[in-house]
Amino acid sequence: MTAEKFSISEAIHFGWNTMKSNLGFFIGLLILVFLFSSLFSIIAAKATEANIFLGIIFYIADFSLSIIISIGLVKIALRFCDNEKGRFADLFSQYPLFPQYLVGSILYGLIVFAGTILLIIPGIIWGIQFCFYDYFIVDKGLGPIEALKRSSAITKGVKWDLFLFFLILSGINLLGALCLLIGLFVTIPTTMVALAFVYRKLMAQAENVQVPETSLEEGE
Repeated sequence: MTAEKFSISEAIHFGWNTMKSNLGFFIGLLILVFLFSSLFSIIAAKATEANIFLGIIFYIADFSLSIIISIGLVKIALRFCDNEKGRFADLFSQYPLFPQYLVGSILYGLIVFAGTILLIIPGIIWGIQFCFYDYFIVDKGLGPIEALKRSSAITKGVKWDLFLFFLILSGINLLGALCLLIGLFVTIPTTMVALAFVYRKLMAQAENVQVPETSLEEGE
């Protein structure tokens, strides 16, 4: 089934309004992510100086934590798209999805890498085609293969729109980084929620489910 086109401005508008309405939560969330990530990285580096094997263990723990946090951020973004409040607990509560998320990430990386070897362009196309695999894992609890298939299905006919969308999101976060990095406290939540909104939109179209209008008007 070919998906309908989505509105880039609508997605960014929703992300912006959601960020403004929940700025305190997002600032706390990003600080929490930074602290946990930095702490484990520092511990891993110190442990490596003392004992290489101990360092490896801590680096594995650091990597695992980053995966769990990534899963949690997807869950939080989806909550806002479902007119629910974000919860700090979601940052770590989705850890049971770790195995399929890890396998899915490895498969996705291999697909994009293989496409990049083939003159780069296929890597970009496949990267967009399968980009929502993680959302299907977190949202629907799907296995990695099925998640990749579902992502491929909902991105049919909208790859160029998604390519432009990702360019705009990258530009927004670049502007945030240029503002002494402080701007990232605004741009990261905006783009994170906007991406989840597009996933919800495409998935709803594929399943012929109406996206609630209240989710689009919140914060206006």
